[in-house]
Amino acid sequence: MSVIDGQGGLYMDKKYILVDKSVLPEVFEKVIEAKEMMKADETLGVSKVVSMVGISRSTYYKYHDKVFPLIQSQVERKATINMILSHKSGTLSTLLRSIAEFDGNVLTISQDAPVNNAANVTITFDISNLNKPLDQLMQSIKGISGVTKLRLIGVE
Repeated sequence: MSVIDGQGGLYMDKKYILVDKSVLPEVFEKVIEAKEMMKADETLGVSKVVSMVGISRSTYYKYHDKVFPLIQSQVERKATINMILSHKSGTLSTLLRSIAEFDGNVLTISQDAPVNNAANVTITFDISNLNKPLDQLMQSIKGISGVTKLRLIGVE
């Protein structure tokens, strides 16, 4: 996942990657299967499920907290942006309209009172259904009259 740092630079988050299971060793899928079996039937222990799926206990313990099934709720993503907006009528509504045009769904807005005709605004929005890439939305927001500073805080 790409993330823009505070200086506008792009860097990659290397902690997690999404990989098609067809290119991974079968052991990862078996560990997930074992975890799901134990979740479905709490009477089953590690020894029993690893025997049932055909892996060793040591393999299970090596990977059990490293592999997870991808579920819909994990696909939903949020972005948080921070901006300095000029204190002029319509700036925030134009910004919100821009997010909506990209099919972003605003989750939270935090706005400080304007000081010296500028307000600090932080918005978190759902980006899982964006109709264009996030970097295009960021460029669109930068182009809004009254947005004097824009920073992507993070994407999760």
